Amino acid sequence: MNELYPLKFSPLFKDKIWGGQKAKTRFGLDFSPLPNCGEAWVLSGYPGNESIVSNGFLKGNNLNELLEVYMEDLLGDKVFEAYGEEFPLLIKILDSNDWLSIQVHPDDELAEKRHEGRGKTEMWYVIDAEPEAELICGFRNKVTREQYLEKMKQNSLASILNYEKAEKGDVFYVPSGRVHALGPGLFIAEIQQSSDITYRIYDYERKDPNGKERELHTELALDALDFDSGSDARIVYESRLNSTVPVVQSPFFHTGVISFGTTVVKNYAALDSFVILFCVEGKCSVQFAAGTEILKAGEVVLIPASMDSDIALVPLVETKVLEVFIP
Repeated sequence: MNELYPLKFSPLFKDKIWGGQKAKTRFGLDFSPLPNCGEAWVLSGYPGNESIVSNGFLKGNNLNELLEVYMEDLLGDKVFEAYGEEFPLLIKILDSNDWLSIQVHPDDELAEKRHEGRGKTEMWYVIDAEPEAELICGFRNKVTREQYLEKMKQNSLASILNYEKAEKGDVFYVPSGRVHALGPGLFIAEIQQSSDITYRIYDYERKDPNGKERELHTELALDALDFDSGSDARIVYESRLNSTVPVVQSPFFHTGVISFGTTVVKNYAALDSFVILFCVEGKCSVQFAAGTEILKAGEVVLIPASMDSDIALVPLVETKVLEVFIP
């Protein structure tokens, strides 16, 4: 069997009622014939939405086919033991040209009970933001279930939500159970568990092209919501050039930011996990023993767990990459 290598993938595009054009204008991603691109799924093993390899001898195979063959060589022993032939993460680019619905995701226990699926803990890295852009993440203060229901009845949910200004480089952590929504003018890298279970709480009475309002999941959301304050959502970190700065360390993924203007050498052999490098700014070459891959803004490369040699990230311009792995 041929050796695994850093894998690149073709993105999957999703038009959304709130989507925009930034995937094309900022990253040069061609999502035609869709009218917009609210979400680009840049790495996915989610059933029916599997990413297709775009480089090397495995080109044309999807991610789940690779898992069937390479198993722990691709994922790492501990990750394969935990997840089997299921890729545990879903990596997206989000372009919010309007408010997303106010929503919440269930945790693993509730998702398994209701949907036989995974919960959804996620994080946002703000690739870019228009002036005064904001988002919702959590409640302003701890509320009770009864207080929440009263605000819903009064149509005044906004009064208890935690609104945050968002700027380029900001990081927000959104564990399952935390109410949240992106506002207009945000271009986001999202790291999340591999799940597509969303409970919509409020959708601004918007109508789809057929004149119908999207379904709300008011009752389902009740048991999923964490009513504690989410005002700790913003992750405070100090960016450092030419080094990896940890930003999120959750049970489901660890994410760091690498900002570099000179070559950075990494070795991931001790992690016992695959590593995702998600370029959010600039362009670099990923150099390894058997070759080189170019990584541009808007692209990911998947480093298989079995790769134990050094990997050099060589910037072609000043570059910023998110580094993601399973703890």
